[in-house]
Amino acid sequence: MPTRSSRFALYRSHPELILNLGSCLAVLAIVAIVSYLLARERDSVEQSAIRSSNNIVQLIESDILRNVELYDHSLKGLIWAVSRKELPEISGPLRQHLLFNEAFVDRKRGNVLWLDKDGNVVGDSSSPVPPKASFADSVFFQAHQHDPNLGLLVGPPFKAKLGNMDWCISFSRRINGPHGEFAGLAAGALRLSYFSELFRRLDIGDESSINLFNTNGQLLAREPASPEDSAIGTYYGERPNFKRILSEHSGSFTARSGSSPSQRMYTFAQVADLPLIVLVVHSADEVFQSWRRTAILVSVATGVLCIGILWLTLLLGRELRRRHEAEQGLATLAATDSLTGLANRRRLDQVLRQEWSRAQRNRKPLAVLMVDVDHFKAFNQRHGHAGGDHALREVASTLERCIRRPADLAARYGGEEFQVILPETELAGALLLAERIRAHVEALAPFADDAHSVTVSIGVGVYIPGTQQDLTQVLGAADEALYRAKANGRNRVEGPMD
Repeated sequence: MPTRSSRFALYRSHPELILNLGSCLAVLAIVAIVSYLLARERDSVEQSAIRSSNNIVQLIESDILRNVELYDHSLKGLIWAVSRKELPEISGPLRQHLLFNEAFVDRKRGNVLWLDKDGNVVGDSSSPVPPKASFADSVFFQAHQHDPNLGLLVGPPFKAKLGNMDWCISFSRRINGPHGEFAGLAAGALRLSYFSELFRRLDIGDESSINLFNTNGQLLAREPASPEDSAIGTYYGERPNFKRILSEHSGSFTARSGSSPSQRMYTFAQVADLPLIVLVVHSADEVFQSWRRTAILVSVATGVLCIGILWLTLLLGRELRRRHEAEQGLATLAATDSLTGLANRRRLDQVLRQEWSRAQRNRKPLAVLMVDVDHFKAFNQRHGHAGGDHALREVASTLERCIRRPADLAARYGGEEFQVILPETELAGALLLAERIRAHVEALAPFADDAHSVTVSIGVGVYIPGTQQDLTQVLGAADEALYRAKANGRNRVEGPMD
């Protein structure tokens, strides 16, 4: 795990990288948080729409059950009255009241009929004089005729034959004779327009609808209805969405409509044990319209904020880069000799201490070369300070060309003296490099047709691991070797005394 000092060093060496990384992480965090909040808000909107739809479904389901119960009570009352032996002796108005209890049947919703075993109308709740009509060919009549155990039967939608009631659904019960034989039918008709009026009172949106189906997949009612909508009695049983509704009985899901490519939210429930299904359909676009506007506004604001953060990061990064470059430039200037371009005395002392500590820690040799330009004062007198400066720069350039390892360092020691530090270099290697430096300096082209070429004298000092030498002794040995080189005729290399 990186220490505090290492993390600080990383920041000092790569401030722009750390800043950019931090800004990117901050932007990603902002985007993640906003995305999570928007997703949660969308889920909340969806759940609210589902709860509202469930309330509507339950309200309609309760109303349908109440109407079915009223019709069933009326049918049971009719069957009871028909079975009374004294019924033929009762007068017309009293007989009509006994057969059809007006407390159970609202004429605005439909009527109740008494059919004999041949399907002929014997009594009608809407008229004391029964009309001449036969229902012997109707589906519900034939079903009760052949099956005595059907109980209350809810029939498919049909066009009413009596009373101009348009589309209706039927509720019917079998009337048995004294010995259980088929004696007729008690049947009620409920106008489907009743459901349309009920649905119309519920405001659910322009692109949404409330629907009533039977379990066979036939449409019984729909509001709001438009001219392009399917007609009453249209069959939906083979559509995937209806098959799912029929299999799940109640619930909610979102899917594409069979007649539209847009997403729809379906909330549905089967009415108790009756073959009726209430379905509320919402347009997903309408449900999420308000959320979508909020999401766009928040997304734009978040995008602007993130772009602003990144832009400010780039500006700050550029300033940090400029500052870093300026600091590096100042540090380079502070460690560089302005005349020769080599490391200056300050940099030389720092590197010398570092390499000395490393040599002792790793038990490796360390060589130091002391380089002095021969007869420099005389050269300066002949060519002036400009010529002397040129000569020093040429010698410095030669030193840089001769040392090849990255760890080696050539520095200006002072005046016309230079020093070369050679880590992990033994005496033989140091003498070889010193000789190469001397030869290359001697090979320099004469300055301004001067008969005397520039030469250098070099003294070598070496630290040998395991000895009692210290840094001062190594430097002293190199300095003594330099003096011997000068005393022995200059333009030569001398190593330490044995």
